[in-house]
Amino acid sequence: MPELPEVETVRDGLMKHVLGARIVEAQVLCDRSVRPQPGGAAEFADRLVGHTITAVVRRGKFLWLPLSAVASPAETSAALIAHLGMSGQLLVRDEATEHRHLRARLQLADTPSEAKYLDFVDQRIFGYLAVVDLVPTPDGLPGGLGFAAPTLPAVAAHIARDLLDPALAAGTPGRRRVVDAIRRRRVAIKTALLNQELVSGIGNIYADEALWRAGLHYAQPVGTLTETQVENLLAAAENVMCEALAAGGTSFDALYVNATGEPGYFERSLAAYGREGAPCPRCATPIRREPFQNRSSFFCPKCQNTPAVESPLR
Repeated sequence: MPELPEVETVRDGLMKHVLGARIVEAQVLCDRSVRPQPGGAAEFADRLVGHTITAVVRRGKFLWLPLSAVASPAETSAALIAHLGMSGQLLVRDEATEHRHLRARLQLADTPSEAKYLDFVDQRIFGYLAVVDLVPTPDGLPGGLGFAAPTLPAVAAHIARDLLDPALAAGTPGRRRVVDAIRRRRVAIKTALLNQELVSGIGNIYADEALWRAGLHYAQPVGTLTETQVENLLAAAENVMCEALAAGGTSFDALYVNATGEPGYFERSLAAYGREGAPCPRCATPIRREPFQNRSSFFCPKCQNTPAVESPLR
């Protein structure tokens, strides 16, 4: 599943092609891809056509495009939300290109580039699109990166801020609250890191990479960690995601591409994730893989010592 760097790469690409664009037609080819829409494909199209895309916003792995009101262009009370799931792609096109996994297509006008279409392609159909109402943020701060308004989609209201959000910058009260919230949990540290209600955007790839950088075992109980260790782990997660973002994200196959269909290259820089049997970049010990909550954890058994006390939740 795309994590923060991959979704942010898509957001940045969309900004260049659809910001200010007017939606002139909305076509749904797969009703399942708009399943959160109460009125289905007809309501989805009706709430989009004639509206202008006023921003491209991201919080964690959630992405949304605020829409202007037709009668009052200065008003923004709804947004097109996109969750990419395992294989969803938002692709800008300058012509109506066919794709076997095309699920929805928006025809655009007045774009800042040559883009005429925004396609939602999704092989596995775990992702979705929907037009939803915006609600106030609980803390009164901007809802996500890319939009100054203190609003966000109701479906994302429970999602915590992410480590690229200025409100969670190192040394801020927000960052300290996240450290405290993590340390109160009675779980393995990786479980806390993946909890999107504590800090969003981190998935299996960047959790393993951050834990490797911080020298922590994935099953280390949170209660055994100091405040400094948790802060160092969050700093490692922030750094690795910034590096991944600079490389366009991590692409293991054709299911993740940016808004113009290009893959990311951070896979070449991974130290632990997906490198079972390869030498640890720090000590040359073979990287090990172990099962963890219906997925895998990759770690160095020397640099990331197995905790003496097993975590209550692995």
